[in-house]
Amino acid sequence: MNPSAVDYVDTDRYPIVEAGPARDALIARLRGAIEADGCAVLKGFVRAERIAQLVEECDRVAVHGHRNFSRTNPYFTQDRADLPAEHPLRRFYDRSNAFVPADNFGRGSILREIYEWPVFAPFVQAALGEQRFFRYADPLADVIVNTAEAGNGFPWHFDTNNYTVTLAIQNAEVGGDFEYSPHLRTPTDENYEGVQAVLDGDAGLIRTLHLEPGDLQIFKGRYSLHRVTPLSGSQARYVAIFSYVEEPGMVGSAERTAQLYGRVLPIHVERAGVRSDALVD
Repeated sequence: MNPSAVDYVDTDRYPIVEAGPARDALIARLRGAIEADGCAVLKGFVRAERIAQLVEECDRVAVHGHRNFSRTNPYFTQDRADLPAEHPLRRFYDRSNAFVPADNFGRGSILREIYEWPVFAPFVQAALGEQRFFRYADPLADVIVNTAEAGNGFPWHFDTNNYTVTLAIQNAEVGGDFEYSPHLRTPTDENYEGVQAVLDGDAGLIRTLHLEPGDLQIFKGRYSLHRVTPLSGSQARYVAIFSYVEEPGMVGSAERTAQLYGRVLPIHVERAGVRSDALVD
């Protein structure tokens, strides 16, 4: 028997199932936060007594995570020798963590049950205030778990998909804070000058979140530069990622898919040109 999302989501605290004033007020609050910060957080979205089951699911699949130890720029692209050394496209950082691909979250997965819950995507769409909104068509990346251990971190980067929803499941003992710079670029402007300022440590452009297990975050990661700070301690950090995009049929690029998941499927080659913008990545 498949798990039911309503058994895990605190629908008393977050009335997302039925239309009405309570749901409208919640959506208005979240939309205001997203417009101001590019980010909204629903504390305790998953009931505290259910977190252990999510940790167990992550423990089972963690062995399938693709561990990648590399140096990347914020765009996951190759070096550009024709540009100045300080240019964001030439700023490379050590990256060391792992992603468990979406095809490990099939029938019986609690995380997939939440992602495919009929009321979930419309709720996220309403919070974002978007007219065009689709679940990510990437079979390796629609529902994934990011795992990170001591010493690991995810340096400054932009997301490939437009909208990302994350669910904190287990924190490391130390570190793992989420840092971001909201609305740093747009679909038509890379704003390399602003990106360079963040990379240079401009504190006025950086915000920090400490998320607890069960917290849901709605985030426009395509346009806001962000990172996870390095971790320490023996406990792994688990974060589930649910992804949404502006165009139907979108998948990740073959190059970035190979970096993140260690393999590429035919669909990543076939749909390489399906994008909603012309940003670098």
